[in-house]
Parts: sequence; C-alpha cells; structure tokens
Amino acid sequence: MNAFIYTGGKIDAKNITTHPKGDDLVIAADSGWNNAKLLGEKPAVLVGDFDSLGEKNIPDGVELVRLKPEKDMTDTQVAVEIAIERGAETIDIIGGLSGRLDHTMSNLFILEDLQQRGIYAVAYDGVSRARFLNSSSALIGRSQYRYVSIIAVDEKVKGVEIDGCHYPLKNAMLKRRFQYAVSNEIEGNCTLISVKKGRVFIIESRDPD
Repeated sequence: MNAFIYTGGKIDAKNITTHPKGDDLVIAADSGWNNAKLLGEKPAVLVGDFDSLGEKNIPDGVELVRLKPEKDMTDTQVAVEIAIERGAETIDIIGGLSGRLDHTMSNLFILEDLQQRGIYAVAYDGVSRARFLNSSSALIGRSQYRYVSIIAVDEKVKGVEIDGCHYPLKNAMLKRRFQYAVSNEIEGNCTLISVKKGRVFIIESRDPD
C-alpha cells in the first residue's frame, strides 16, 4: 500500500502532479491539511498538536489523532509511523521542504530512516524533490525539475557514477565537506545515478517562480 502524507510549508501546487489513488492511505500532519486541500485532496487521517492549523480550523468528518505539544516526535514523524503501522510500503511526503530549516532537515532524514526500514519514500513540494540512496542506484526521468544534485551524507562516498547528465561522473568520490555534484542537468530522457559505497540525498529542483 502507498501512503501520502501532507505536511506543512509552502508548496508549488501547479507543479505537483502525483496524487493519491483509490486505496492509498492519505494523512495530513497539522497544517499539511491546508496543503492537501490546496491540491484537492481530503485526508482520511489528521495528525498533530494543531499549533499551526489552529483549533478552529480542525475539520469535521476526519479521523483525528491529537498529540500533546510536549512530544519527542514531529507531527510528520508521527504521521509516518501511523502510515507504517497501517501497512504502507511506499510513502510520498508532500511539503516540508521549505520554511523552517530545522523541519526541512528533519524531514530529509526521515527519508534515510525509511530507507533503512525497507520503505521507499520520496519528498517533494513542487520546487524540489528528494530521495535517499544507500550504496544503490536510481533511474530518474526528465521532469519539471531542471536540476539534479547528489549531496553526500557520509564523509566519503565512493564509486559515484552519473550517466545522462550534462556533467557525467565515472567512479568518482564525493566528500561531505566539499559538495561538488550540485546543479547538474539531465540531457536526455533520464539519468542513472549509482553509488557503490555510501549514503547520499538525490535532490531534483527547479527555480521558484
């Protein structure tokens, strides 16, 4: 089963073209309800302490998971755990990549946690799309995102190869303290990115309107 989790932060709705289908689990994390509504979606589950959505804006007719403001996990992290408990094998996280930097970084590392748990996940907001890769490969198709970057998580990432981009790489090493595989561009229909050893974020992006 696939789950869609709508979280807070600004989104570029016109560039979000992936939507839930019939049996998908749809969850909103606090003010992510507004982003879901902007995209024409109505989540079945609403999670949060509602510090950003506001009590008066909590809708009727939705399963409510109310959290205490004093908690160890963010609303988005709790939403992810609910999705997993209910059988999600893949997760789309919409929003959460703009605004507060601490939330953005937390959301990015949710992707790492999910990858380690065997769950495919991607996060996007219409300006950027991010996924986590650990000693593996990813085939990325040409899309509305102009740029593709590889951000090293480990101190050294070895055997990095990029095919199908303006700046190809062959058996390269990336270093966390010197990120040089940034702002590449896909030249054909797709690019193949491979990492022999190490962890990276693959981030597709476009310039905001």
